[in-house]
Amino acid sequence: MLVLAQESPSLFLGEDLLAYLVLAFGGALVVGNVAAIIRPPDPDKRADGELERAPVVRSLVMAAFGLVAFVWALVSLLVD
Repeated sequence: MLVLAQESPSLFLGEDLLAYLVLAFGGALVVGNVAAIIRPPDPDKRADGELERAPVVRSLVMAAFGLVAFVWALVSLLVD
C-alpha cells in the first residue's frame, strides 16, 4: 500500500510560519525604507528616469507599516 501522508505531519518552522514571514517582511520594510532615506543612490550611477532620492513621506509611512508588522509578529512569537 502507498502511504501519501504521515500520521502527524510537521509543518516547516512549526505552527508559527505566518508570524515568521510577517517578522521577515516587516523587518525588510523597515530596513529598506530607512536605508533609502538615509543613503540615497549615487548621482553618478543613477540611470535615466530614477529619482534623486526616495520620497521621504512615502518611505516613512512604509517603514511605519513594517515596524507595526515586525512588532506584532515579534510579540506573537514571544507570547506564544
